[in-house]
Amino acid sequence: MADQDYKKIGQEIIDKIGKDNIQSITHCATRLRVEVYDRQRIDDDEIEKIDEVKGVFFNAGQYQVILGTGIVDKVYKAIVEEDHTMEEKEAEVDKVKEEHNPIKKGVRTLADVFVTIIPGIAATGLFLGLQGVLLNEDVLSFFGTTQDAIPDAVMLLLDVLTDTVFSFLPALICWSAFKKFGGTPIVGFVIGLMLVSPLLPNAYEVADASSNVEAVMAFGFIPITGYQGSVLTALVIGYLGSKLEIATRKVCHKL
Repeated sequence: MADQDYKKIGQEIIDKIGKDNIQSITHCATRLRVEVYDRQRIDDDEIEKIDEVKGVFFNAGQYQVILGTGIVDKVYKAIVEEDHTMEEKEAEVDKVKEEHNPIKKGVRTLADVFVTIIPGIAATGLFLGLQGVLLNEDVLSFFGTTQDAIPDAVMLLLDVLTDTVFSFLPALICWSAFKKFGGTPIVGFVIGLMLVSPLLPNAYEVADASSNVEAVMAFGFIPITGYQGSVLTALVIGYLGSKLEIATRKVCHKL
């Protein structure tokens, strides 16, 4: 699809919603998210007739137009390039979010952190499903083989495809949290990698009594292990780390 087509789609969406009806505009992985002044002015049927629009719904004060992964980025880019006043409306999104109740704001913040890593998790889920099918005893017997006959190199590659995202999940969460809360994403990624550093005892192995792997004791009483599979710890570290970075930047600029 040509850039001109994305501009046409974006302009049609803006026209149907009403430019003067838009309070703010942004997007997530699949949806164009528009804060509007008057929901009743929008004709859902008309918007759903626009090319590439797969559906619409209204939630938490936002009118959301479903366009799909990849398409929404290009449509949003076309909108702000065509009309720079939309960039100013996008910059106001955080202010609008503050007006919502704390629960909705918290849920939306979590969604913003995790939505950027969902494609990686979804792809891994597909690989897990494929692995389950390929290694199924009935499927293997149909081809006259068994799991033991599969080369170790192939099994290793399958494990890489299905385990990598979950092994480094804290790093991905820290990266996304830093990006969301205003820090430098690569700094968040490095901190996340530290949480699952191979120099630390693997959390899964420590939990396995038969592995004989023990946590490192700091100061004789603080157990230290890796944070494999830990979501909450990575999220908290990402939030605190980004805020610390922002505060440090402000101090450094004054020196």
